Amino acid sequence: MEVPCSNCQTVTRVEVAFEVRNFVCPNCQSVFAPNNNGLLAFTGQKLQHEQTFENGLTVGQKGVLKGVAYTVVGIIVKKAYGTFYWTEYTLQDASGKFRYLADSEGHWIFLEEVTEKYNLTNRPRFLKHGDIDLRLYHHTKVEIVGAKGFFDLSLPLKGNVFMIEYVNPPYIVSVERMGPDEVTFFGTHINRKEVVKAFAMERTNARVGTGIVQPFFVNVRGVAIVFCVAAILIFLTHIAVYNGQKSQDVLEQTFTISEQNNKSFVSKPFTLEGGSAPLTVFLDSDIDNSWLNVSVALVNEQTNEEVYADKDVEYYHGYEGGESWSEGDRRETLQLCGVAKGRYHLLVTPMWAPENQSNNYMRVRAVWNQPSTWNAWFQIIAMGILLAVLYFLNFNFEKKRWADSDYSPYSE
Repeated sequence: MEVPCSNCQTVTRVEVAFEVRNFVCPNCQSVFAPNNNGLLAFTGQKLQHEQTFENGLTVGQKGVLKGVAYTVVGIIVKKAYGTFYWTEYTLQDASGKFRYLADSEGHWIFLEEVTEKYNLTNRPRFLKHGDIDLRLYHHTKVEIVGAKGFFDLSLPLKGNVFMIEYVNPPYIVSVERMGPDEVTFFGTHINRKEVVKAFAMERTNARVGTGIVQPFFVNVRGVAIVFCVAAILIFLTHIAVYNGQKSQDVLEQTFTISEQNNKSFVSKPFTLEGGSAPLTVFLDSDIDNSWLNVSVALVNEQTNEEVYADKDVEYYHGYEGGESWSEGDRRETLQLCGVAKGRYHLLVTPMWAPENQSNNYMRVRAVWNQPSTWNAWFQIIAMGILLAVLYFLNFNFEKKRWADSDYSPYSE
């Protein structure tokens, strides 16, 4: 269709597959309607408002969204609550079907008209659309303050549109009543990048705040289910791997300073069978006001791989200022984590302090697979902490979403 504007001489050419009941010049926003001869004629009205159409789509712009080619045939700017504006774009595909895009402060919603009708006279707090449960977000009067392009309805330029919306992110049901006519729309949040790519937009409005149906970046309920399943699997795996596996003493030896100071002791070879488990080394000495250092090396006899660990054992005590004091301990432990099955031996190297005169012995006991579920609990606790953080972030996200609604489920 080609329509020349009699006021600014701008010619608008767009292929439309419907009967045009209103046309608004994209240049000067003069409003046209069919006259007695069926021709579009200026009605004497203009939509002049401070709200602009910057950074959006234009009438006649084409794009492919969700695999369907669309043409933008009409644009409407609406206002509610006196200061809140958003833009709605009417899209038409090759078969003549309509879809709609709504841009509110950089948050986009993709909508279509549905046949469902609801009795909303008493503004119920909840609405069920198909299998989706939605909550009342707001109801308000809406004013059309700007328009461009072709429309299959007479725009209520002097009257108000009554709108009521229910949400369950990313879904929305919006019901609009214009006089005796009532239309229901069902929509879903759509990523701004998807719209920009679909219509090759050079610029678009920056996203501000939280959108009315903008989803949280993760599905917290889904994450909770996954974590619960993972926790069960972790425990079942732990039971399956370690069922029947018992602690195994692999070394118990006493060393004296006269025999072993700064010398390595080589244990007898030992074989470990079962799932990976920690090797715990217990150290005990008669040390007194001195220290010793113990170095332990675990050697895999099949691969020659070595794992080292060392520990200081120190104990000091005395009497000062009328009070006794002590620090350190004569007993210490060290641990080699995740020791897999295989054939091993240990290298133990004790080193006493050079000034040591009174202490003589040190006992070493090494045990593989000390019963522990710490690794399993560590993973579960980590998942629990992450889930708690996600819940907190999602809670605050939802509070921001509902901050402008009179029906917020979140108490202040």
